[in-house]
Amino acid sequence: WLKIHNVSDEKVWNTHLQQKAQLLKHIERRLKEEFLLRAEEPKLWLQTVESINPEALTIGFARRFATYKRADLIFTNLDRLAKIVGNQSYPVQFVFAGKAHPNDGGGKDLIKRIVEISKRPEFVGKIIFLENYDMNLAKYLIHGVDMWLNVPRRPLEASGTSGQKATMNGVLNFSVLDGWWAEGYRKEAGWALPQNRVYDNQEYQNALDAETIYSVLEEKIVPAYYSYRQNNIPQKWVTYIKNSISGIAPHYTMERQLNDYYNDYYNKLHTRHSRLLANNAAMLKELVAWKRKIKYAWNTIELIDLQYPNSANKPLDLGEEYTMKVVLQLANNMSAQDLGVEVLFTENKGGVKTLLKTIELEAAEDNQGRVVYSKTTRAMLSGVYECAFRIYPKNKLLPHRQDFPLLKWV
Repeated sequence: WLKIHNVSDEKVWNTHLQQKAQLLKHIERRLKEEFLLRAEEPKLWLQTVESINPEALTIGFARRFATYKRADLIFTNLDRLAKIVGNQSYPVQFVFAGKAHPNDGGGKDLIKRIVEISKRPEFVGKIIFLENYDMNLAKYLIHGVDMWLNVPRRPLEASGTSGQKATMNGVLNFSVLDGWWAEGYRKEAGWALPQNRVYDNQEYQNALDAETIYSVLEEKIVPAYYSYRQNNIPQKWVTYIKNSISGIAPHYTMERQLNDYYNDYYNKLHTRHSRLLANNAAMLKELVAWKRKIKYAWNTIELIDLQYPNSANKPLDLGEEYTMKVVLQLANNMSAQDLGVEVLFTENKGGVKTLLKTIELEAAEDNQGRVVYSKTTRAMLSGVYECAFRIYPKNKLLPHRQDFPLLKWV
């Protein structure tokens, strides 16, 4: 993937322009068919086709028209949008496509509004909606537009596979840091709206996001696209394309997915399987015997003493030293190393508990089955905290704690 940087800027750009030309031809053909089926005025079709600019920055938005995807977000301020798409020196045009569920009235209303806006004089040929979105149309769009726009409400994006496919074809992304883009975004390889909301009121948040989109378009995206230098090549834009292909695309391939399965699961499971069965299954027999011992003795574990800082009576100061201690009476056949004891510190904000820190206690002494687990530490923050202790089986032969799901809260 890094070899894309060895390809000349001219070849990368010309390849993209070939794909873009294919898209624009396909758009012209589809528009003619759609206008005839709708019995639209020939004048409107001619104006639309003649206004499509092959040199303009072309932005695509194509997907299922669910309301949370906010297809109408860029139409929040039509006057400002008209200035962006009507800029004679640096023109911009948008191509929309998609379908709404038959029972989704809101989604169908979004399509209706976009079609109506596309017929306004200032937007003819600059805002285009293509009907009957299908895989064939998607193929042209995700390799032919210059940029892929995705602006769903946070945090409702499930994945964003269209943006991933666009990246494979050298198309840059501008999206909310949600779904795949929260992981995929790289600086100088695309653009992003912030991940966190500013307003609880969705209308205010929509207005803020729309203004941010306009600003990013005007100040970053449009200048990058028209950063023409030698050989009439937009140097910055091509650099972004190369960065996107080399830095983002490899993480969203089937090869990467299969490698993850092999490295994170299959290979580890194979290694563990071999270890368990080695030496006539000695490790497996040892683990099964240990689990049986712990299971039968689990309900006999007795709490003798519990000590912890009661910050409700006296709030802790930053850096203040304190000790936590749990004393347990274990069955005769159990040892201190069979159990782990940890304390969880939480903070309560507005009725919601947030985990701040987990500390594992150390087995300090063992006397006739009575074991002391303790830890002395310092307060990480000042204030009032809630804490809870939990006991769990512990053995180095376990691949993970969920392999033996016993837990006892104190």
